[in-house]
Amino acid sequence: MSESENPTSLDIPAALEALLFVSADPVAPSQLAAALELSVSAVEQGLQQLDGELRTRGLRLQRHGGRVQLTTAPEMAEAVERLLGLEATSRLSRAALETLAIVAYQQPVTRPYIEGVRGVSSDGVMKSLLSKGLVQEIGRAEGPGRPILYGTAPDFLQHFGLNSLTELPTLVLPDLEDDNGIGHNEMLKG
Repeated sequence: MSESENPTSLDIPAALEALLFVSADPVAPSQLAAALELSVSAVEQGLQQLDGELRTRGLRLQRHGGRVQLTTAPEMAEAVERLLGLEATSRLSRAALETLAIVAYQQPVTRPYIEGVRGVSSDGVMKSLLSKGLVQEIGRAEGPGRPILYGTAPDFLQHFGLNSLTELPTLVLPDLEDDNGIGHNEMLKG
């Protein structure tokens, strides 16, 4: 875009909406800025404005890992599932939900950590969550054997109608005491 074609502040949200609409994957604000030949701060302002405009429509902005994408509004989930014939395939087992909660709240986590919390093998559940695109490998731990670290994938947010992980409900654990009389919540604090 030449300088004269650069979107004005009124056009930036519309330009961002167009770019996000055609992007198959989440996009970094810096990529959007480069495509529009704007500063990242101008793009961030445009994204905030677009986010506000979309609140009353059928789409939402979703952020994950410093990237942003357009998704359908969570209120439309049932209708979208019916249209696409996804009702039967979108249900998660109790074991999958338990595992997904551990990953979402404690990420990055290793499979041994998940199994320690759950008390059972999580191989099958993790394979299922990986294949559904709800969990992803995000690196390797520095410990012995360098186990794989897992975190939530962008589809996790979309599946649960969240814009970011900060929208997860507050985690409240029962204050169970261990054999030494130390409460679980105190152990988590360090």
